[in-house]
Amino acid sequence: MPVLFIGHGSPMNTLERNGFTEAWRAFGQHLPRPRALLVVSAHWLFGATAVTAMPRPRTIHDFYGFPWQLSEFDYPALGAPDLAHEIVELVKPNWVGLDRDQWGLDHGTWSVLAHVYPDADIPVVQLSINALKSLDYHLDLAAKLDALRSRGIMIVASGNVVHNLQRLQWDQQNLAYDWAERFDDAVVEQLGREPGDVLRLLEHRDYKLAVPTPDHFIPLLYLAGLAAADKIKPEPLVRGYSMGSISMTCFGLGAEIELRKDATCAAKLPPEVPPDQTNM
Repeated sequence: MPVLFIGHGSPMNTLERNGFTEAWRAFGQHLPRPRALLVVSAHWLFGATAVTAMPRPRTIHDFYGFPWQLSEFDYPALGAPDLAHEIVELVKPNWVGLDRDQWGLDHGTWSVLAHVYPDADIPVVQLSINALKSLDYHLDLAAKLDALRSRGIMIVASGNVVHNLQRLQWDQQNLAYDWAERFDDAVVEQLGREPGDVLRLLEHRDYKLAVPTPDHFIPLLYLAGLAAADKIKPEPLVRGYSMGSISMTCFGLGAEIELRKDATCAAKLPPEVPPDQTNM
């Protein structure tokens, strides 16, 4: 099965049809249908490594200040407890906890899957991002998950290559700061050359501006770790920017689809809410 990294941007993309969400829909229409989905979302960051193991994960509305339509949005995909147990065994001696009742599907997952698989008819498991571990840990854990791909599991990482809410221009849908473009281009170049050395990007002159916090960058490491494990290089499927300091770039690994294009008009934020308070 292929691997995807999707730059998810604003939760408002859930409700909009724009260049990016149309591309996400094309992913679901052209890629092979998986047995289940394993999603690594930027928005489940806490002090442990865990997988959702409930049969019916709830839809989590983990944001602030958006319209009521988003707060009522439901993505009723089934969970996959058997897959959660499979992951626990697969990555040993790494420890992964089974979350049977705490988390669910956060908006980093359902805002994307609402377009990739709008019928919510494929079981979904989320893997947390362990905030206490080094970046190398995530690369190594990703490599251990590679065997899932031959068992019918599609792995989807949801974050943003560039994600700086302090520098956001909420009313500029297609704006890109020069430093955001430079870092995004550097990521494309690094993954196309040697994905296993992705952490060299920490030395890039624009890294601290592009990645002021690691939460949205770490999902990219799962794509890189899986690419290094298989000795193949991911390809950019979609390129684009939103509100100056958000990269909407998407990558595919083993996708074997011709969807590469530039996209525009990602969803904006509500004007009355400070960007750094939205949990976007």
